[in-house]
Amino acid sequence: MAEELVSVGKVSGIFGVRGWIKVYSYTEIRENILTYSPWTLRKGKESKSVRVIDGRRHGKTVVACLEGLNERDEAAELNGWEILINADQLPKARQGEYYWTDLVGLRVMAVDGIDFGTVEQMLETGANDVVVVSGERERLIPFLQGQTIINIDLLAGEMLVDWDADF
Repeated sequence: MAEELVSVGKVSGIFGVRGWIKVYSYTEIRENILTYSPWTLRKGKESKSVRVIDGRRHGKTVVACLEGLNERDEAAELNGWEILINADQLPKARQGEYYWTDLVGLRVMAVDGIDFGTVEQMLETGANDVVVVSGERERLIPFLQGQTIINIDLLAGEMLVDWDADF
């Protein structure tokens, strides 16, 4: 059985002259990405496994040192690579909490029975997260549990929403 990989960030640049990289982290606490190792780096069809040996928060970004990466030019070649980890590295979500990766692909049904389509992606905004739903047209639904998001059933693969079909 193939390992399930989850995207947790991307390499966004280089840091310093010793081969450190800047990381754009998707994790809730940005520097939590450093607690997962190894990473699988992927760009297009190419991928490689790397071990995180050091890292820290640096302003609004995260910087990391990867095993075997000691030169600025080598680090620059990783810019834009996606950072993935094995799904089993993630802690189990608590009751009522969900990893975005678990929501993508769910069938979205309105409380009045209208099938809106499927969750295409999640977006982080300043006010609240947003569910991007693709169906007969694209819908952006605020991810407000108990308000617009009525129920999430991962086993059934469905999300029940209270949202007007005209929006």
